Amino acid sequence: MSVQVIEKNGQIEWAVIPYPEYQKLLDAWEMLEDIRAYDEAKANIEAGEELIPSKVAYALLDGKNPIRVWREYRGLTQQQLAEKAGISKPYLSQLESGKRNGTTDMLKNIAQALHVGLDELVDVSGEPE
Repeated sequence: MSVQVIEKNGQIEWAVIPYPEYQKLLDAWEMLEDIRAYDEAKANIEAGEELIPSKVAYALLDGKNPIRVWREYRGLTQQQLAEKAGISKPYLSQLESGKRNGTTDMLKNIAQALHVGLDELVDVSGEPE
C-alpha cells in the first residue's frame, strides 16, 4: 500500500492513500461491523432474547391489535390471558377490539402475562394501539 504522509508542526496530520486502497479498507471495515453485529445478535439469542417471527411482525405492521397478536402467538385463549393478567374476559375482549384503552397498570399486567415489554402493546406516543 502506498501512503503519502502529511505533517503539520512536526506531527503526522494526514495519511493519503490511493482510492482503490481506501475502498479495500472501507470494505474490510464494513465486513468487520457485520461480523460484530452478527456476534452480538447471536450472543443476545443465546442469552434468551426472543426473536419475533415474521407472522407476528407482519400482523403488527398490518395494524392488528398487539394484545390479540401476542396472545394468539403465545397460544392463549382470552380466558387464559385474562386470568393471568387479573382482568375479566369481557374487559380483555374490549381491549382487543379497541373499544377500551386500558390503564398503564393494566397494560403492564397484560404485557407481563404475555412475556413482552409494555412497548410491544402501545404505540410510540404512549397511547394503546
